[in-house]
Amino acid sequence: MFVAAGFSPASVFALAPLATSLRNAGHEVVMAAFDELTPTITAVGLPAVSFETDETTKSIMTMDRPGGPINFPTAPDEEAWFLGAWFGRQAAVGLPGLVEFSRRWRPDVVIGGTLDYATPMLGATLDVPHVRQAWDWMPLDEAHPHADVELAPELAALGLDHVPQPDLLVDICPPSLHLPEHNGARMMRWISGNRQRKLEPWMYTKASRPRVCVTLGSRREAGSGGGEYLDELVEQLGSLEVDVVVAATESLAEELRARHPGIRADWLPLEFILPTCDVIVHHNGGLTAMNAMDAGVPQVILDRFKLLRKSTDMIERHGSSLVIHDEDNTPSVVAGACASILADAEFARRARALSAEIRALPAPPQIVADLEKIAVPWPG
Repeated sequence: MFVAAGFSPASVFALAPLATSLRNAGHEVVMAAFDELTPTITAVGLPAVSFETDETTKSIMTMDRPGGPINFPTAPDEEAWFLGAWFGRQAAVGLPGLVEFSRRWRPDVVIGGTLDYATPMLGATLDVPHVRQAWDWMPLDEAHPHADVELAPELAALGLDHVPQPDLLVDICPPSLHLPEHNGARMMRWISGNRQRKLEPWMYTKASRPRVCVTLGSRREAGSGGGEYLDELVEQLGSLEVDVVVAATESLAEELRARHPGIRADWLPLEFILPTCDVIVHHNGGLTAMNAMDAGVPQVILDRFKLLRKSTDMIERHGSSLVIHDEDNTPSVVAGACASILADAEFARRARALSAEIRALPAPPQIVADLEKIAVPWPG
């Protein structure tokens, strides 16, 4: 059983290749999540189970729990606390439903992502092995102690004082970007697990000019001025005489095409559009970065969170990307970073080297045997 934590489809996409490989090897596989994520699970062709239908990942933030309300961090020193507390609370709320389902459909091994604390709790409850598969290239170990605090009542009921360590850690970080937190993991090649759509020729055909892809995730909805920022960024990039493509939701893409008739904007499967690109600008989304690394495309990373600085510093030192921190993030600075990458072929060379590292790692089907070895079939 796989468990997809969080509210973002990315947590489903990250786990889908390994889950699909297990199904293709003849094993029974389900993926469980809060009800809000089940449509994403079925969209990638996996059986979905909802373990919580009354609460959402947003509503639990104000629940009556010993830890009190969980609010989005307003200062850098709150970032690790927020992630640990919020994902810990998701585990606390979801655990009863997971246990109930598991009494009927009995898993031999449970698998979750980077900040999924439900699978170790479930594994301890059922006495079955649990696996942590990294969602992306960024370890977030600083969040784990805060999850221990949020989950203190549930841990005490199991006779524990901290969330159990995984029986197997599966990592997808390219070796050149390894931090100490990656040590001791079973390495696996990253494969895209995105939803798909009907492809149009421009999505897989290189343009006559350099192509820059922009995707800002939820920036437009998350803060005031996001729409204006994207408009100005598109205009600034246009002055570079490049082909601009914007990966966005269908509604936002339609608005952008109306305001900027010369650009391509649509919901795009990144694994197809990125091989046609020379640069990608993005919001430091983990899977977006993995798509870019796999495609060998230099990145301009807009880094908002201090918690991620160790990883973004590492990729900038690698030489395949430029990182712009939130305090310096303006459309003109971003466009200048794109111009710098386009003018220096070393960025592309380093990005291609990162892609080669990823593709040399064992593919998900090669990890199936590792999971088979640790699975413990239930008696009877």
